[in-house]
Amino acid sequence: MMSQKSTVLTSLAIAGALTSALTMVASTAQAQQPAKEKCFGVALKGQNDCAAGAGTTCAATSKVDYQGNAWKLVDKGACVATKTPLGAGSLTAIKRPA
Repeated sequence: MMSQKSTVLTSLAIAGALTSALTMVASTAQAQQPAKEKCFGVALKGQNDCAAGAGTTCAATSKVDYQGNAWKLVDKGACVATKTPLGAGSLTAIKRPA
């Protein structure tokens, strides 16, 4: 029969292993999220992620589709390849008709 001391040590070992496993799972999930970048001029009216200048105070405030000073988060590397009726997305604010 196990002594009380052995039971406590076994319980601590199991708790430590479980904690390590949970930490690894959380780290892996975080590492698998793709990197994002701000992409200006690709958001539809009211669907921007946040501000970039006059006319946008934060999320969902862009006044027109593809507003040049409103940005949306996209996967890293996808911004300039994103095409709109007014041209490609940009990593910096761009001049667009209002």
